[in-house]
Amino acid sequence: MRKGQLTKIAVFASGSGSNFEAIAEQITQGKIDAEIALLVCDKPDAYAVKRAEKHHIPVFAFRSKEYSSKQEFEQVIVKKLKDAEVEFIFLAGYMRLIGETLLEAYPEKIVNIHPSLLPAFPGKDAIGQAINYKVKITGVTVHYVDAGMDTGPIIEQESVRVSNDESRETLQAKIQRVEHELYPKVVKQLVAKTVKEEEIDEKARVN
Repeated sequence: MRKGQLTKIAVFASGSGSNFEAIAEQITQGKIDAEIALLVCDKPDAYAVKRAEKHHIPVFAFRSKEYSSKQEFEQVIVKKLKDAEVEFIFLAGYMRLIGETLLEAYPEKIVNIHPSLLPAFPGKDAIGQAINYKVKITGVTVHYVDAGMDTGPIIEQESVRVSNDESRETLQAKIQRVEHELYPKVVKQLVAKTVKEEEIDEKARVN
């Protein structure tokens, strides 16, 4: 990032993109010193794409079946990210495991949000899992991405109480309210930390 420029980030989504929207709104309001340089979506018809268009954010939408392998489409994604000068990737309902190609291109720069208190209920339908196990407390986790399924180092967590008569829909609404506050907060913190580290490096080079 050159001095005076906003940190450029990318958001990956597969569905409605409500967390993408929460981050974009905070950036629009000047609460996060960053720019969403690219939305990456593996479902071209997803509502997240329409949200990006509303915010005039560039989109790379693709269908995995049109590529011979994960490595092939991730190589294309990496080129798009590098061309857009993206420094950080935030997964927001991106329903694919990140592969080696992206992990190597962005080490410790890929972050995910998951609707449970990891390590409990990793993988798909964490909300349904919480209800089936009749837990009293679940929550939201923001973590770095590694090669595993929701196994990377945890950055932030926030708990959500599960009522006795909780339905999947009501619990999902509770969790999303927490997500839409927690994720932008973490994005802001990580971007600020990156900027500070770059300023320290720059001073060290000058001196």
